[in-house]
Amino acid sequence: MRIGHGYDVHRLVPGRRCIIGGVDIPHETGLDGHSDADVLTHAVMDALLGALALGDIGRHFPDSDPHYAGADSMALLRHVAALMRENGYRLGNLDATVLAQAPKLAPYIEEMRKNLAAAIGCSVSRISVKATTEEGLGFTGQKQGIAAHCVCLLTEY
Repeated sequence: MRIGHGYDVHRLVPGRRCIIGGVDIPHETGLDGHSDADVLTHAVMDALLGALALGDIGRHFPDSDPHYAGADSMALLRHVAALMRENGYRLGNLDATVLAQAPKLAPYIEEMRKNLAAAIGCSVSRISVKATTEEGLGFTGQKQGIAAHCVCLLTEY
């Protein structure tokens, strides 16, 4: 078995889409980044890569590479999932938490779980996604950005 942890954060800015867990969420601001800035999916990828001891998403998908400008994070996750399988592992489970004062994420959680499961190639029952506010504290609580944490367990085939 292997355990991984991932963390990501993106600033909220006007004029960008707010894509979290592959879901395009209507909101007056969106997440800033080189790719689609899907903070949840980035945390998931970093957890998987960490469990595999293969570095992080910056190593695999550098923001200095124009090929990844505007990239679909779900496509990148499919690539990471392929690396997982190539290295002889499958997902036992993952547990992710998104920290966001706004937008409210509860209506989108099940779709996020389905998107992540489809990209990884596993059952939705292996994917947990939660969302929380930070009671108005810190940069997420002040609606300046959104953060996500993820832990995962991988098992050998």
